[in-house]
This record gives sequence, C-alpha cells and structure tokens, in this order.
Amino acid sequence: MKVIIGSKNPAKIAAVKNSFSDQQIEFSSLDIPSGVSGQPFSDEETIKGAINRAAGALREGNGDIGIGLEGGVQETSQGLFICNWGALAAKGMEPIIAGGARILLPEEVAARLRAGEELGPVMEEYAKKKNVSKQEGAIGVFTNCIVNRAEMFTHVMNLLIGQYTYQQKISVK
Repeated sequence: MKVIIGSKNPAKIAAVKNSFSDQQIEFSSLDIPSGVSGQPFSDEETIKGAINRAAGALREGNGDIGIGLEGGVQETSQGLFICNWGALAAKGMEPIIAGGARILLPEEVAARLRAGEELGPVMEEYAKKKNVSKQEGAIGVFTNCIVNRAEMFTHVMNLLIGQYTYQQKISVK
C-alpha cells in the first residue's frame, strides 16, 4: 500500500508513520497546499485544510491513501483553543475526518493570533526556540512535553485508520 502524506512537516510525517507502524506501507510526503489561511481560525477552516491536503496528496502522489493533517485554533466562550483535524482520502469514497486534542492557549498568545499572526512564529518567540511547529508544537510547550505535536496527530491518525478499516470491513460484507 502506498500512503501519500500531504505535508513535509516532520511531526505530521512521524504521526502517519506511527499509526501505520505494523503494516507494509510505502510512504511519500508532498508539500500540498491546504487551500485555507496560514492560520486556520475555526474547526470548519481547519477541517477544510485537512481535506484539501488529503485529496491533493491522493491526486498528486498517485497512492492508495492520501493523508491531510491540519492544525488551527477555535474561539470559544472560554477563550482560544488549539484544534487539530485530519482527513484520509482514498479512491471511490468520501474523505474520512477526525479531530483531536484541544487545550486553551494563554491569552498573551491568543491575542496575537486574533491580531492576525500565525501560531508557529508566535510560539517560536514565546518559547524562545526555533521550529516549534516541526517539533513539540504548541501542545508540547503548554503540556510540558507530556503530549507533543506528533503524538497529538498520531491520535487523529489512529481515529482515521480505525474508521477506514471499519468501512473496508463493512463494504466487504
């Protein structure tokens, strides 16, 4: 089976590989545009970005499965939360979608995002560290690395693969 990952981000690639670890899979990663803003600002926009990446990966990578993983934020009455969504695209079926962990961002970070900045660069400055979005992510910073970005997206990937295998099983009946 050939799985095309719609991102070159190391945390996202690791998440996909973690979830398919017990199978014979050929992996390829492509830099697929999300088709949404650089900082998705709702579940809907983040989901759309994940679907766009998955469909683009499937189309451009000529694989069996395309994967799109997208991080964003969602405003709530409690404040601005990190959100993360994934999509799995395969020929002849609608994309499968799953979401993952959410944590509240500190107001000093949230205010900068509301003002138009993107989480990645804000987190580099906040954490005083380069490439946070390609390593532990904001989730890692704000959970003291108990949960990192690859693990957060691995959870989403497990939800996607579980749904995919379930759908494969019921379509055979």
